[in-house]
Amino acid sequence: MRIDLFTIFPDALEGPLGASLLGKARERGLLDVRVHDLRDWTDDRHRSTDDTPFGGGAGMVMTPEPIFAAVEAVEPPRPLFLLSASGRRFDQRMAEELAAEGGGFSLICGRYEGVDQRVADHLCDGELSVGDFVLAGGEAAAAVVVDAVARLVPGVMGNEASGADESFATGLLEYPQYTRPAEYRGHAVPEILTSGDHARVERWRRAAALRRTLARRPDLLPEGPSATAATDAPERGGILVYFNRIDSPGFDLHRFLSHSPLFAAVSK
Repeated sequence: MRIDLFTIFPDALEGPLGASLLGKARERGLLDVRVHDLRDWTDDRHRSTDDTPFGGGAGMVMTPEPIFAAVEAVEPPRPLFLLSASGRRFDQRMAEELAAEGGGFSLICGRYEGVDQRVADHLCDGELSVGDFVLAGGEAAAAVVVDAVARLVPGVMGNEASGADESFATGLLEYPQYTRPAEYRGHAVPEILTSGDHARVERWRRAAALRRTLARRPDLLPEGPSATAATDAPERGGILVYFNRIDSPGFDLHRFLSHSPLFAAVSK
């Protein structure tokens, strides 16, 4: 897969792109990541890529000329996205979509107060945001997008099953993970994980994933009239009632969730 990145700070990307899985994938030829310095397409001695905004205001705006020139000269793989706080929210589903396309994609890293709107309107295929916050530049966001997509490319991860069990891959947050020692400073690993009973371990993990999602990210669960009604009977899918019952003393969470219609809905 080829991924092209356009930036005025190429050194900011070399570190994350050369380490760990990404670095190994590039060495093995699974990823062809090309970083382009937009300043190489400027025509003044200061290699300027920004100017004051029309209409006044604080800060500087990235000019369209070097960005258009760079993209037209390089002919990067499409889709081409401008990384912007006002773009479409990048999530696991979109990472899977980009990985599935196989042909690659490209990203433009913004800086300053923003990028001339004509870049988004007449050069890019869309805009991407990695969250509801503002960064000093798009390089950190580009590293996030590349990492999330690249690890889904066949062969990049040593264990292909790893991606299937992680947060968001099944619509739920991932279950808690533990390793040796079995007890540390008085805190023991859940006994079921050391039981050797793989069926029970799998049920525990499914239940733990749903419980964590209910507690931390209920917005990930299916919506509907019963999803927000605390008085709904559990058999009708009332999420708050499920959560209350989970915390009840003596309640068999694993047995309950393995037969729960709500769990069946969110685990598909």
